[in-house]
Amino acid sequence: MGWLIAGLIVFFGVHAIRLVADNGRQRTIERIGEGPWKGLYSLLAIAGLTMMVVGYGAARLEPVPLWAPPVWTRHAAALLTLPAFVLLAAAYVPGNLLKARLGHPMLLGTKLWATAHLLSNGFLADALLFGAFLVWAVLAFRSARRRKGQPKASHAGLSRDVAVVAIGGGAWAAMAFWGHAHLIGVSPFG
Repeated sequence: MGWLIAGLIVFFGVHAIRLVADNGRQRTIERIGEGPWKGLYSLLAIAGLTMMVVGYGAARLEPVPLWAPPVWTRHAAALLTLPAFVLLAAAYVPGNLLKARLGHPMLLGTKLWATAHLLSNGFLADALLFGAFLVWAVLAFRSARRRKGQPKASHAGLSRDVAVVAIGGGAWAAMAFWGHAHLIGVSPFG
């Protein structure tokens, strides 16, 4: 469990810099340059993510139960993750309506993804991992909404919206019916 907690601290510590010390972040970027900042940020984020993955895998070998989720929560999780994948796609497809209206679809998708996994998993490691993602996404979304000077995304037409739904839905189907079982070791549909 130690690696999981350390990974969460490093990963979300890096991701929280903008939330808690945006001025210090900006001064550091001005002092060392944007390239070195992004490099250091990326290295720390990758290190934290790696520690999380290793720690979560180890914690799953000796699970600490907190509650026994009912079977219906697996179905609810499958339903919640579909729009989460669509929102994730919306973050990367320029000119789509979701990004134009919501501003930060990746953070909203992360909230749905984390909530889905909190509902359907009842172990301590799950609560730590998915709870941390949910808390971070809520705080990051609030912070992003308060920042001034953010350019508004524009809507470039229906074709972009169709692309978002197709990409997000396709990625969800690939993960739900193949990837989750092969990468995580758990099949969402039994």
